[in-house]
Formats: sequence, C-alpha cells, structure tokens
Amino acid sequence: MKNPFIQTLIKATVMTLSLTSVVAVAHPVQIVYLTPDINFSFWHHIAAGVAAEAKKNGVEFHALSSHNDGATQLKNAQHAIAHGATGIVLTPTDSATAPAVLALAERAHIPVVIADVGTNSGEYVSYISSDNYTGAYQTGQALMVALSEKGTTVGDIATITLSLARNNGRLRSAGFAQALKEAGTQVSDTREMKSYTAHESSQYAQELMAEHATLRGLFVQADIPTLGAAQAIKTANRSHSLALAAFDGTPEFIDLIKQGDILVSGMQQPYLMGQRAGDALIMHLAKKPVAHSIVIPILIVTNQNINQLLPILRESVFANEVK
Repeated sequence: MKNPFIQTLIKATVMTLSLTSVVAVAHPVQIVYLTPDINFSFWHHIAAGVAAEAKKNGVEFHALSSHNDGATQLKNAQHAIAHGATGIVLTPTDSATAPAVLALAERAHIPVVIADVGTNSGEYVSYISSDNYTGAYQTGQALMVALSEKGTTVGDIATITLSLARNNGRLRSAGFAQALKEAGTQVSDTREMKSYTAHESSQYAQELMAEHATLRGLFVQADIPTLGAAQAIKTANRSHSLALAAFDGTPEFIDLIKQGDILVSGMQQPYLMGQRAGDALIMHLAKKPVAHSIVIPILIVTNQNINQLLPILRESVFANEVK
C-alpha cells in the first residue's frame, strides 16, 4: 500500500521543482519558505499554500527544511539570502530562534512574513497565525462536555504539549487549561514534546496511562503525535475509558474522528495560512498595504460535524490532497 504522506511529499517536491523551472529565468522575484520540518504534514501543507500563491503570481518558490534545529534554520536563512531571496516566509523552530533570522533578514533588507509559531521579538511584515488559545479552549470545552455526557466525571486529564518555548504551545496549553478550570477540574500531568513524532507521543501516552490509572482524557497538541497516542491507547485497550482530544489533523484523522477514536480535534487551516502568508509577502513586495497580524480561525471537528466540514477540510487543511 502506498503511504499517502510519502506520496504527498513527492507531489510537493515535484510541484516545487516544476514551479522553479518555469519561472526562474522569467521573473526575478523569489520567495523562500523556511520550515521547521518539511516532513511534518502541517508545515508541508503551509508550504503548499505558499507555493500556490507564488505560482498564481508567477513567482519562484523554494522550501528549505530546518529539521527542527535552530542552527540549521539560521544556515538556511543565510543560504536563502545569499542565493537571491526577495522575501522569506518563516515558520520558526521555536519563538526563541526566530529573532536571529529576522535580524539577519533585516540587515539584508529582505522582508519576512511569519506563518505559525511566532517570535519573541524582531521586525516582520505580517504574522499569519491561528487563534490557538480559542481553538484549544473550544477543544477542551468539547472534551469536557462529551465526558460529562458519558458520565465520566471522575479521573485525571493529561496533555502532551508542543514545546513551551513556542508561543503557540503556551497559548494552546492556556486555552485548554481554562476550559478545564471552568468545568471544575485541571490538568493532572503534562509531557512536553521534543521530536514531534508518533513514537515520542506513543511513549508519553504509555507513561501517562501507567502513572494515572484513572486517566479519562488526553489532549495532544499536534497531529502526527496524536496518531502515536491513538495507537498506544488502542494497544492498551483503553479506548472505552480514555477520550483523546487533538489539535490539527492528518488525512488519517478523518476516519479516526468518524470512528470516535479521536473525540475532537481543533484543526488549524495550514493551506489557507500558507496562501495568506504568500499573498501578504507578494502584496508587500508590490508596495501594497498588508495587515501586521492576520488570524485564521480554528475548526472544531467532531464525529457530529465532520461530514459537513469535509469540503472545507479537504482544501484549507489538507491542501486538496485527500478525496
């Protein structure tokens, strides 16, 4: 069976190479997307959105992966500037590493649009973000309502978070915690992700289940890690007693949500984010006004509304790569 995610990456590579070959000679404008890890589906879909805007405007596009390493990210920025980048779309490895890239670009007079994650400081044209706090808050509300309806009102709730060095990780944690507070409870335990892999989150989920016999809810703040947690819950035969809430989504989420293996997911719209980021940068390069902050809403997806939302999910979340 073909791996749909690998096929997605192959399509993205072909798209990027095709676009470069068409416009490299004809047009001097070059947008470079600096991504933490192009192998991560969410950032791949942002890249696809930026590439789509570049193609629409006849602009050369490249994506450089930093492999979740701040030093590699800085080297990629240096490479992009040295090789003629006209503008940069940046998704930083974390908010603390972004200022170094922004300072480098500012010295080279290269405009930067930030897509997701955010920065602790520095100058940029526009920040395209999701409403992480509200999305996580609404995800937490949906989880608590569902647990209440099931009569599961006693037991622990844990989280597997993004790095809390990231602004979006802090916002998701705060929003979810507020929803629990309003429901009269709190987060019992937390694991903070480092590698953002399914294997890492599977191990964390196993630890949490072992340490909390009454664990009734788990919130995982990223998509591929959610898949690892879902498998760990299934392997431990805890699906009936442990509800899984998620953030973002991969194509696999569609069936998992329909089956109830994922109770709710607050899905960002990465393809739309990429489009808005590419558009903001191209508008700025054309000396047109651009909003300094653009917030994209989160879609709260459950098995009750997923069929209704599928047309939107296919485009704005999954970059038209699922049927």
